[in-house]
Amino acid sequence: MLPFANGLLFLVLPYLAMFVFFLGTIMRYRKAPFTYSSFSSQFLENRQHFWGLVPFHYGIVAVLIGHIVAFLIPAEILAWNSRPLRLYILEASALVFGLLALVGLCGAIHRRLMFSKVRAVTTTMDWIVFALLLVQVASGVFTAVFHPWGSSWFAAAVAPYLWSLVRLNPQIGFITAMPLIVKFHIVGAYALIGVAPFTRLVHILVAPNPYFWRKNQVVRWYRSPEQSP
Repeated sequence: MLPFANGLLFLVLPYLAMFVFFLGTIMRYRKAPFTYSSFSSQFLENRQHFWGLVPFHYGIVAVLIGHIVAFLIPAEILAWNSRPLRLYILEASALVFGLLALVGLCGAIHRRLMFSKVRAVTTTMDWIVFALLLVQVASGVFTAVFHPWGSSWFAAAVAPYLWSLVRLNPQIGFITAMPLIVKFHIVGAYALIGVAPFTRLVHILVAPNPYFWRKNQVVRWYRSPEQSP
């Protein structure tokens, strides 16, 4: 990858994505606070909704937590991985959760395509989010399979790069030698951060933890009289 492209994607883009994220989030909250929701379509179809969204959410949350932990305590991750058995367990667990997220996401997309009522309430931005998520999760699984021991090289190279961004002293040398698919995965994360305030992804900012153990909640859509056919 050309030096100019590296600088644009890994130096300019992260700050631009975060700026858009914070500005867009604040503006949306001030202008339309009640839109901080995923706009549930569970009432329109529930069976496929369960088998798609539940695996996806458990899988993606576990993967995100793994990324955050490796970012916050990279030295401890490297120490954990110094024992082969622990490294194998961590890598296998990450791959399983990644596959769980991928299968669930494919199920959610299939549901949106196959059920006319659900498809009718799916916006263009929803499809953009699904496309970005599919590319991101699939590239993550691909990386885990073909570039293994990601927990170690993430802690050794990607985490220092991310910390350099936090310190406002970007050091892109940490990732310039990374495989192209890894760079693609990082850029995809920045893209998701940038579009989040304008999509249903914004609900992650207010999603309460009880979602993971409470009973299913059905959300009904109501129309005002003048909107009724």
